[in-house]
Parts: sequence; structure tokens; C-alpha cells
Amino acid sequence: MKDGPHIARIAALIGDSARAEVLTALMADRALTATELADIAGVTKQTISAHLAKLLDAGLLAVESQGRHRYFRLADHDVAQLLESLMNVAVRAGAVRLRSSPREPALRRARVCYDHLAGEVGVQLHEALLRQGYLHAADNGLAVTRAGAEWFAHQGIDTAVVARQRRMLCRPCLDWSERRHHLGGALGAALLQRLLERGWARREKDSRVLHFSAEGELALRAWLAPAAGEAACNEAPTALPAGGSCRP
Repeated sequence: MKDGPHIARIAALIGDSARAEVLTALMADRALTATELADIAGVTKQTISAHLAKLLDAGLLAVESQGRHRYFRLADHDVAQLLESLMNVAVRAGAVRLRSSPREPALRRARVCYDHLAGEVGVQLHEALLRQGYLHAADNGLAVTRAGAEWFAHQGIDTAVVARQRRMLCRPCLDWSERRHHLGGALGAALLQRLLERGWARREKDSRVLHFSAEGELALRAWLAPAAGEAACNEAPTALPAGGSCRP
């Protein structure tokens, strides 16, 4: 019986080596030109044009024209989530690169997972938010506690406003390098944006790697430190607007 969506076409598109390199590069949530993507994939401009046309036609990429240039990015968060899941499966199956990039240790420590913080630091932060009672683990995923809403507000993030976005507020995202979860969803994206806005972290050029400033490292230590007397893991989640679910 042949039921449900036909995944073979999408799987074949992602399975091509050059297209996989393009999609992985765009996991940094940055728009790149065809020339830049050709260099990353190691193919000619003519070849990359054919690849990009196929990815656009399948709805995996979006394109924006600005002057004479066209900039390509992942179509949406669903595509990014699919790619991150494939990376996890690849690591579990032993499908790793024969020669690691010099950036590999930095990539494993802190990186951008489309629009939120991943790597060792991202996992540690997610676990600290749970441990300190700012996020509440439930059978259906995650929710923000009252203490959590106050903590995020202190960081300049209004969780009620973030919850109005047309995406999940927060969800555990399995980290391919740590094999544990980091914080995804709109809340994870808002938290990374605050780190960048404050100058506590910066993106390495042409990479998903994140580097933290001395001030950022101090802030992270404060965030990761247990907050005595503030644990509220059994606290009821705050009421969220419609569509503000934190389900994975």
C-alpha cells in the first residue's frame, strides 16, 4: 500500500553531495549568492545553477533578488529541522567526514543551528534552564514557567510576544555533536539574537561557528550556575497565547 507523501524525490535531492553541501552551508541562516555556494560545493557556476533550480523547485530553498544579485537561503524552519535531524542520523550511522575541518572543535563547542544556539554551549544552556526551573519538561515537550518568563524578561525577551510568532515557542532540538538537546524554536532564536545584539557572541565569517567575548563568557557562567532557591521544575507553566505551545 502506498500511503502518505512521496519522500523519494526530496531524499534524492538532499542526497546529492553538492546539494548537501549547499544546504548545510545555509544552516547558518545566512543568504548566499550562487557564486559563494559554488565555491562551497566545489562545482562550477553553471552546475550550481542547475542544483539551485532543483532545490528551489522542491521548496527547499527561497531566493531574494537585490540589485544584480540573487541570494539563496533555506525556505523555512521545517527544512532546517529536517537537515539537523539528518545530521543526527548521519553521526549515529558513522557517516562522518574522513578529514575534519580545522574549525571542527569550535563548531562542536558553539555554533548556529539555523537560528538558535547549538553545540556544547547550547546543550549546557538548555540543561541549565531546565535545572533552574525556567523551562518545564512535560510529556508533550517544554513549557516556560513563571520563573522562566521573569528570567527571559530580565534578558530583554518577552515570552508572550515571542509566543505570537507563527512557529513553536520552544522545543528540544537534538544536537548532532553532543547527542543531547539544545533549545530550539522561537524562544531559542530570540535568545541567540540577544547574545549577538549584546556583543556577547559573534559569528565566524563563512561558518556556523560562534565565538564568545570575555563578557559573553562571564554571562554564560552566570546563566549556567545553579540558582539557589529558584528551582521550580514542578511549577505550572505560564499561560501562553493560542499557538504558543512548546511541543516538540
